[in-house]
Amino acid sequence: MGRTLTFKIFRYNPTKDNDQPHIEAYRLEEIPRLNVFSALNMIREQQAPDLMYDFVCRAGICGSCAMMINGRPTLACRTLTSDLPDTIELFPLPFFKLLGDLSVDTGVWFREMGERLESWIHTQKQFDPEAQEERMDNATANKIYESERCIECGCCIAGCATAQVYPDFLGAAGLNRIGRFLFDPRDERGDQEWFELVSTDEGVFGCLGMMACDDVCPKDLPLLEVFAYIRRKVSGMALAK
Repeated sequence: MGRTLTFKIFRYNPTKDNDQPHIEAYRLEEIPRLNVFSALNMIREQQAPDLMYDFVCRAGICGSCAMMINGRPTLACRTLTSDLPDTIELFPLPFFKLLGDLSVDTGVWFREMGERLESWIHTQKQFDPEAQEERMDNATANKIYESERCIECGCCIAGCATAQVYPDFLGAAGLNRIGRFLFDPRDERGDQEWFELVSTDEGVFGCLGMMACDDVCPKDLPLLEVFAYIRRKVSGMALAK
C-alpha cells in the first residue's frame, strides 16, 4: 500500500455566478512513479470532473501544466509525488490571467512580449529561397540554441518578485528572448535600438538579482549567463556614446 496523499487545490471559476475562491481537499492513494499531472487526471476522473488545469504534451516540453506546487512554480508532469510530503498544495501561477482553478492564460502575455521585443531577425537582405542557409560558428549556434530551449511555461515570471510588482517588466523570459537575438549575427539592429529596448527598469536593470528565475526554470536555461551578457553589452553601448 502506498501513501494516502491529500491534495489541497485552489478552486475558482470566474465564469460561474457567485463562485468564490476557496480550497478543496482530495485524497488519493499514491502509486509508483505517480506525478502531479497524472494525479490531477485521477482526481478529475474520480472526484472532480469540473477541475480545470492545462496540459498538452505530458513530457515537459509544452510548458502548459506549470503551476504552484507547494509554493514553487514548476511543471506538474515533471514533479513526482514521491518527492513531496503527504499534503500537496496546488495553486495557479501568479501574475497571469486566471481562467479557472489551476488554469492561467500565459499565451497573451508571451505574444505581447514577443511583439514588444520584435522577436524576429531584423535584416535588410532580401530572402532568396534558393540560397544556402547562412552559416555560423558552433559556439554562436549553441548560445542561440540554449536560449531557444525556453518552453514559455511562465515559471520564471511567476517566481520573479519584480514581475509581481511591475507588470511591464520583461522578466527572465523576455530578457532571454533579447539575448537570443543579440547572440544572432544575422540580426542587424544597431546599438541604439538595443539600448532603448533593454536599458530601462522594465528591461535588464529592473532585475534585482534574486535569481528565483534561474532556480525554478524547468529546462535549466543558463539565464544568469544571458543576463550578464546583456548587462555587459548595454553598459558598453552606454560608454560608447
